[in-house]
Amino acid sequence: MPQQTVCPSCAEPLEPEDVFCGACGRNLNDPDPDPGPDSGQDRDSSEGPAGTDGAEVTAPSSCVHCGSAELAADGYCESCGGVQPRPRDHQERSLAGVAGVTDRGLRHHRNEDAFAVAATSLPGGEPAVVAVVCDGVSSSARPDEASAAAVEAAAKSLLTALEQGREPDAAMHGAIEEAARAVADLAYDGTATSGGSLNAPACTYVSAISAAGRITIGWVGDTRAYWIPDDRVSAVPYRLTEDDSWAARVVAAGLMGEAEAYADPRAHAITGWLGADAEELEPHTVSFTPHVPGVLLICTDGLWNYAEAATDLACFVPADARTDPLAAAQTLVKFAVAAGGHDNITVAVLPIDPPAIEPAPTLVDFQPFRTLPDLPSATATATATATAI
Repeated sequence: MPQQTVCPSCAEPLEPEDVFCGACGRNLNDPDPDPGPDSGQDRDSSEGPAGTDGAEVTAPSSCVHCGSAELAADGYCESCGGVQPRPRDHQERSLAGVAGVTDRGLRHHRNEDAFAVAATSLPGGEPAVVAVVCDGVSSSARPDEASAAAVEAAAKSLLTALEQGREPDAAMHGAIEEAARAVADLAYDGTATSGGSLNAPACTYVSAISAAGRITIGWVGDTRAYWIPDDRVSAVPYRLTEDDSWAARVVAAGLMGEAEAYADPRAHAITGWLGADAEELEPHTVSFTPHVPGVLLICTDGLWNYAEAATDLACFVPADARTDPLAAAQTLVKFAVAAGGHDNITVAVLPIDPPAIEPAPTLVDFQPFRTLPDLPSATATATATATAI
């Protein structure tokens, strides 16, 4: 057998004497192991901690690879050396009006995404749901802690503000500021950083509020929000967010056309994030009132990298997503894993029903972000068609 230089499961560099991958625990002598609970495929769902939300997950009592009970505190089996599944490798959470799923994927040794979903009531008794999704910046120190800290701070801030009667736009701005503060504080908590990264902990951010028939989105970075209507013939899916990225910036400055910018290797380099070394915080918010039923998706690039355009992503959203949001989130995560699973994958799905009395439209209702990646691609459409067949 040829000498393996990288792990076939997670691409971790290997030494000639390695028998197991030190990152994902794969047995390197087994060319095609059966998918296990840490493989990202067909695993049992768990209502465990989703970022900061959910019940505590119990660590395995025996090795998932060899069955030994000799498990070390660092998560490795002392008998076979295999790494055990971590609580954040795969998490699912479903509440009335919102559901979310996160998965480590196939190439990363840990999940650096985090999410939270929650429901509350406005002072007048109207229901409100919130969802927060954050993606740790892998080149920074402790990216998994950064995303978790941002999610916890933002979710708490959103719920408190809405229950106190603050307007959703103001609540969203406050939540982003709280999330930014929580991530920045990690750089000064005295924790030693392993791996030698000189960058402060950092993450990208997106969150959504659905209340009184209106949706409010807030974001920093390249985590995204999409509107997907039930009827995709007479209504058009579209993206609600514009990336803080190199490509978006040079197009806005008129330095390149969209085709040239998005073909550039620097296209997806982020220009905005939460963290102590971020430039001046510039939270983005947008609100709109849907006039047809559908779902709102907020997700990390582990999903949208495989279907960037809203019309392409809509091809993989089940027709019953509004009535079964958890199944829709599961389907989208499985799609990304099957497409390669090169990054962590997180998506939250919020079912939206239009209000009984349709309000007057606002200008923002007609301002979806339509850049080159939002044009449908023949490849994604053909793939979705083949999948349906």
